[in-house]
Amino acid sequence: MAIDADLIQKCADPALKPAIVEKFLHAAGSPDPLTVTVRNGDRIILVPPVKAPEEALELARSYIGRAVVRVGITQYPAGLGVKDPSELSPDLFDACRNIRTGTALFGKVWRIVWKWYGNPTDDSVRAQVFDDAVEAWKRGQFEGTAVFTAHDPGGPKPPEPKRGEAPQPAAVAPSPQEPAANDPNKSGIRIDLSGVGGRAP
Repeated sequence: MAIDADLIQKCADPALKPAIVEKFLHAAGSPDPLTVTVRNGDRIILVPPVKAPEEALELARSYIGRAVVRVGITQYPAGLGVKDPSELSPDLFDACRNIRTGTALFGKVWRIVWKWYGNPTDDSVRAQVFDDAVEAWKRGQFEGTAVFTAHDPGGPKPPEPKRGEAPQPAAVAPSPQEPAANDPNKSGIRIDLSGVGGRAP
């Protein structure tokens, strides 16, 4: 998919470089800001096409609470933080606002995955971390953690996966903290796997 570079520059979370945003949208997004994707488990529910933001909003509201609903260019999880379908914001179908909100949330997901890997700076690992972050975005889960509602580990942004470009001067030394130590999770799986982060220098 192709998204206008000026739109990305103007609207994306400034913590993510435009090249990373493009890669993210290509892997997990939609070119149509009115896209509504509805899933029930692994099954995609076919929904009628919409031609106006009001139609998209009404369609999304009709499935909130009954299925997983993703909307807009970033395929943002529409039900996130919504207790009632009427609370769903029409802003999610504005291209710029969807990109801003979606890329900010993806940045958090990426940081969660990066911390779990032990904050790697090795080029051969970064691409895998990014791919896993995209998969976590699609599923809403990573190693037993609900990534959209999990605590943001914060800290420096992960080094971007490289594709032959020159080394980035902003590469950050790994943190000595284990990824699970900062994140009070309900899942025992996360705790069992915390030793992975402990191997980071």
